[in-house]
Amino acid sequence: MSEINANAWVSSGHRPMGFPEFVVIIASIMALNPLAMDMMLPALPNIASAFHLADANRPQMVLSTFIIGFGVGQFVMGPLSDRFGRRPVLLGGMTVYCIASLLAIAAPSFETLLLARALQGLCTSATRVIATSIVRDCYAGRRMASVMSLAMMVFTRGLAKTVSGGMKISTAITSPNGTYRQVDVPGIFRFIDSRIFGGHVSVVTLIFVICAILSWIALTRHFLGRQLYAIGGNEEAARLSGVPVKFTKVLAYAASGFLAAVAGICQAAQEQQGDPEAGIGYELTAIAIVVIGGTTLSGGRGGIGLTLLGTLTIGYLEKILSINAVPEASRLMLTGAIIVIAVLAQKRRRA
Repeated sequence: MSEINANAWVSSGHRPMGFPEFVVIIASIMALNPLAMDMMLPALPNIASAFHLADANRPQMVLSTFIIGFGVGQFVMGPLSDRFGRRPVLLGGMTVYCIASLLAIAAPSFETLLLARALQGLCTSATRVIATSIVRDCYAGRRMASVMSLAMMVFTRGLAKTVSGGMKISTAITSPNGTYRQVDVPGIFRFIDSRIFGGHVSVVTLIFVICAILSWIALTRHFLGRQLYAIGGNEEAARLSGVPVKFTKVLAYAASGFLAAVAGICQAAQEQQGDPEAGIGYELTAIAIVVIGGTTLSGGRGGIGLTLLGTLTIGYLEKILSINAVPEASRLMLTGAIIVIAVLAQKRRRA
């Protein structure tokens, strides 16, 4: 079963929710947790002043206790939602969260504030657990993967902003007395940002070439590549042929995450800072690259060689637009238009 029809499980007379609305609601529910952490960041200096905290690091316990409560709550909310249903547990968690918020506002001491924040984290874990459970209840296969990918993208971006304090992490560190001091970047960052072969080739370019070669070998000379093509072409046929579909898909997602991490490290090394908002919109660029390279969005066909050609095409296009000071909004619209045209061309070719 690839998808559960809404009419089969909604007993009321309400109109079944469409897929776009479902994705928006799930992403919004999952975004409540990073929002609960982000909204406390600007208040940390005021918290230290209100409770007369001498240690500059102690106000950060407001975030630490929230995360601890969030982690513990995930072990509780799952069984409760299975026993009493998704909706009652979600609404109950949000109700207690509001009560804990009022307690945090009126906290007479720092310890009471920490207790309220831990209770908030415990309750907001319901959003993370139940959102995932609802997706698994309603969808399976590619639909479920699409929903979870979009929802987790929202969640992890909020988490990145929380961990970084909503600011760029640079080599300038604030001291307790309010002054700044410079710290050196890790040695691996200096190496990645350097040049080799007489200064003609950057290390980042070498890393890119190595990743491309390894990907080409995996897709064309390894059984894993054949399994990926088979799953992309027809997942059910691949499963009936003995292909370990779930295991292969996990490896594909893991490889995608690993390569994204490598790209993030390279960008941070080149910019000499960590920006929690870096990479926004890159997913659209990545889709445009692979589509231009001939990879079908329906799966089953594609290759590294043409994808590299698509990378160069989009890269030079971005460079030309940047040189001519084209606004970011116009660049995104152009990228979207490229994807639409490429997809329509693929459909016409298949027809």
